[in-house]
Amino acid sequence: MVDLTALLTDLTAESEQLDALVAPLPPEQWARPTPAPGWTVAHQIAHLAWTDHVAHLAATDEDAFYASVMAAPDPSRLVDDGAESFLAPPAALLARWREGRAALAAALAAAPAGEKLPWYGTRMSPASMATARLMETWTHGEDAADALDVRRTPTSRLRHVAHLGFRTLGHGFAAHGRAVPAAPVRVELAAPHGETWAFGPADAADRVTGPALDFCLLVTQRRHRADLALVATGPVADEWLDVAQAFAGPPGAKRAAAGSGVTG
Repeated sequence: MVDLTALLTDLTAESEQLDALVAPLPPEQWARPTPAPGWTVAHQIAHLAWTDHVAHLAATDEDAFYASVMAAPDPSRLVDDGAESFLAPPAALLARWREGRAALAAALAAAPAGEKLPWYGTRMSPASMATARLMETWTHGEDAADALDVRRTPTSRLRHVAHLGFRTLGHGFAAHGRAVPAAPVRVELAAPHGETWAFGPADAADRVTGPALDFCLLVTQRRHRADLALVATGPVADEWLDVAQAFAGPPGAKRAAAGSGVTG
């Protein structure tokens, strides 16, 4: 059983860490381009604020959530348009993000046990929604940190991202139009504080091993597998590292390997 209170505490901590990174920035730093094409540091925070807003709608007013989905003029640009719609001067954007993430945490904490909240193409438990928000906060925080030439110290909160990356194995294959494999995969990751995080059957022939940070960067498509110290054993594990995707929706624009000269 997932401890929703502990999960929301970790989500708050992840948000506060990113907040501390961007809050002191002068306006010109908010305009710095990030690795996501066309997105600045401000876009990254605006995206989080917008997604928190629609997640709050999903948790408190299902009709309003679906109305927002139907009102999107171009579904293929939903994410980009959402971020653009929440752009504002840094102080106003920060205030909106802080207010929205606090409201979302309160709504998830108050959601009835066993309730499934609507989301894009699926329904999610409050715990799954909180995990997805933590994953997104960490991921877009990485984009902002990359733009600012900051290297963040990994924390134990990465376990949520790693576990989500493992649980979405089938989604990664399906999103890329490939058959979901029946063979299980064992994942063993070196965690930030010296322990090992393990997911999947211990006797699985297919395995992925390496640093937890590298695995999280891969499943969120923030680094190319060639630039990570992950080892795949077995054909299913090897193919998975090419299609891994911890987020919902169609395949993302994967990052090119370092030195390839290709952006994305």
